[in-house]
Amino acid sequence: MEEIGGAEAVINLKSGYSLPISYHPCFGPHEDLLLLEADDKLVSDIFHQRVTLRGLPDEDAVLCTKSKTYAIKFVGNSNSMFLIPPSIFPGDAQVSDTNNNVSVLKIAPGNMELVEASPRLDKLKQILLANPFGAGEVEAMMDVDNDDLDHSGKKELALYTWSDLVNTVQASDEELRNGLQSLSAIEIDGFWRVIDENYLDVILRMLLHNCVLKDWSFDDLDEDEVVNALVADEFPSQLASHCLRVFGSKVNETDKWKLEPRLVCLHFARQILREEKMRLESFMEEWKKKIPDGMEERFEMLEGEVLTEKIGIETRVYTFSVRSLPSTPEERFSVLFKHRSKWEWKDLEPYLRDLHVPRLSMEGLLLKYTRRAQPKADAPPVFSAR
Repeated sequence: MEEIGGAEAVINLKSGYSLPISYHPCFGPHEDLLLLEADDKLVSDIFHQRVTLRGLPDEDAVLCTKSKTYAIKFVGNSNSMFLIPPSIFPGDAQVSDTNNNVSVLKIAPGNMELVEASPRLDKLKQILLANPFGAGEVEAMMDVDNDDLDHSGKKELALYTWSDLVNTVQASDEELRNGLQSLSAIEIDGFWRVIDENYLDVILRMLLHNCVLKDWSFDDLDEDEVVNALVADEFPSQLASHCLRVFGSKVNETDKWKLEPRLVCLHFARQILREEKMRLESFMEEWKKKIPDGMEERFEMLEGEVLTEKIGIETRVYTFSVRSLPSTPEERFSVLFKHRSKWEWKDLEPYLRDLHVPRLSMEGLLLKYTRRAQPKADAPPVFSAR
């Protein structure tokens, strides 16, 4: 049987047999060669070019598939790990013609390991919220005779296309799209934007006004009718449709929409509170006035958006939104415990609900980052920083 050499000889080496090993003529550090450990599914994605490395020069790179993000970690090896090339390899001509020659190209100090990680979406929130799409740009957008002004205005802003976001944000395509959806972002003239909250408030109020004026049901809104009415009120059609998507949901995959009471009520609660603290009774009274007839406000709708505090005999309410918190667990818990040193579970849970860490359950997160205390058997547990 014909003998083979190179890596093939080592792979086919039988138990109890040995092979002579020598240094390859090209032996050296070869810093451009790194070992990567991956499971079968990832190996398939890698060989079919379905993965990308993402990150800026000052960031640790991540590897992304279509739907997942992986941190890349170097794992050192205390043993010598030989990299042996295949039998047909540049430089082999300088080696003895012995068929079963095995030569070492490099001694690897370790390998790269892929660990599934949460997408790093805080940057997405930061860059999009820096330049919200507001009324000033809407006027330029509606001015069809002023295209030059529109484009020159965009050049002055830091705006991002899909390609820009892919190259800037460390997340898979699927995770990036989910992040854009959670921010209620919209693509306008090729750039992804979030709509200024004050301008969105104007559109929503006009939509609600039209519902009353035209006797539309909140649960049965025809998209074309809504858009046409808002366009007649000088709102761009694209933003009119977007308003339905922000505050409503599709009815059975038709062209009909229903306004979601929680989303509408939550919007008006934010508008009232802003950065202020209010007496709970005053807030509820003001909130009730803002809510359109046919919708009912409930304080439970504001979970993860507001907190209350006792000052003497008064209860005050103020904005503390989960949307403003970091997406990484360590930073999230740090901010939470700086805001309050102790949390009851009913208050804490809404601020952890959106945390999804691969291979770590909610119980695992609490064990890792909090201390649990329960003064009495029938008392609710209280969580503090670990």
